[in-house]
Amino acid sequence: MSVAGTRQVGIAVQAGEGPDVANSYYELGVARPPPSLPLAGRVTADVCVVGGGYAGLSAALELAARGYSVALLDARRIGWGASGRNGGQALVGFGSAGESAIEAQLSAADARRAWDITVEGLQLLRERIDRYGIDCDYRPGYLSVAVSAGKSPALKAWADHVVRTYDYPVQWIGPAEIGHWIASDRFHSGVFDPQSGHLHPLKYCLGLATAAHGAGVRMFEGSTARSIERGKNPVVRTGEGEVACRFVVLAGNAYLGDFGEAVAPELAGRIMPVGTYMIATEPMSKARADALIRQRAAVSDTNFVVDYFRLSADQRLLFGAGESVRGRKPRQLLAIVRKRMLKVFPQLADLAVPHAWGGLVDMTMNKAPDFGRLDGNIYYVEGFSGHGLVVAAMAGRLVAEAIAGRPERFDLFARIRHHRFPGGKLMRAPLLTLGMAYYRLRDWF
Repeated sequence: MSVAGTRQVGIAVQAGEGPDVANSYYELGVARPPPSLPLAGRVTADVCVVGGGYAGLSAALELAARGYSVALLDARRIGWGASGRNGGQALVGFGSAGESAIEAQLSAADARRAWDITVEGLQLLRERIDRYGIDCDYRPGYLSVAVSAGKSPALKAWADHVVRTYDYPVQWIGPAEIGHWIASDRFHSGVFDPQSGHLHPLKYCLGLATAAHGAGVRMFEGSTARSIERGKNPVVRTGEGEVACRFVVLAGNAYLGDFGEAVAPELAGRIMPVGTYMIATEPMSKARADALIRQRAAVSDTNFVVDYFRLSADQRLLFGAGESVRGRKPRQLLAIVRKRMLKVFPQLADLAVPHAWGGLVDMTMNKAPDFGRLDGNIYYVEGFSGHGLVVAAMAGRLVAEAIAGRPERFDLFARIRHHRFPGGKLMRAPLLTLGMAYYRLRDWF
């Protein structure tokens, strides 16, 4: 929907909107249930989960299945954060940087266990879609592409590595074949993963919430966790109420209060909230959409500051780009991301872009996930670094296993060491902005 005076060639800007949820294409495709009531007064539960995204909902669902009573708090609405606004790519693995960090710190056998957990995570996603009848437009197929001959050897080495080390089947696509996979001159070569895929992320998230509610999880939206009274029986406090419990699961990630410092000061600086932005074109004909990407796979390039894109079920191109640690105004957002889209698909210059939105993803220094415990009964899972659709859901399963007395798989990830981002609270974001500018220059040259 465009506003008079703001429509440019191929661009529609919704006046007054920031890079947030309000103009999200995903929100327009769902019928949300009425919001649950905020927490008021005192409630008791075995477990208090903080965060209503994939990790928190998955933990709640797994814990309820094991007989635990669960209260879940979300500061806004279920799926309001990254779980409802992301690129929708459901990927095996941790990305090459995350995998390198894991392989450097763990034995070969344990690194293989970590990889296999992500394979299980993709299976879990598809099982939940089938079990709970979640209509979220899931489609298999993922294409990782190199933008230049200089970046191609690293991609080829990664493909050979995952086939050899993890027995995971991927297909190398050389320069002579890449044009048959994607209708763009921008890419030199690629790797096709037939098992990973993509879906409508908000529909999937709300489907998990419906399943968790059906399993008896009590959900309180509009309930920001402000503090935790620690001890044998922790108490999680919001502005109007409190949850007395035996265990706490912190799964707010980039939106956990002041980035974790309010409720868990130990987590300060362990993740960096990074802005990522998306646009959606107007619908095109099915034939035109089919001609853009073979098998309608999800696509991501291998740059440090990545572009990622896919086709929706209603024949739109959804295009995302990592950009900065701070939000931008709608006109800036549309102009920047649309320009990057047209570098990939200049043939789409005639299409209007009625939707633009964005938000924060949580990144660790080494891009490996960060799991751990505080005081023995407060668990946290964070730092999914763009792989949250699969890894965050498995984080919920692993934290439930640990609470139920089988911590081995959770502890596998808890052994991974993480460094804090430098600069302290005030300088952390400016330093990362400079760092991203440096890597963007590296991508260009």
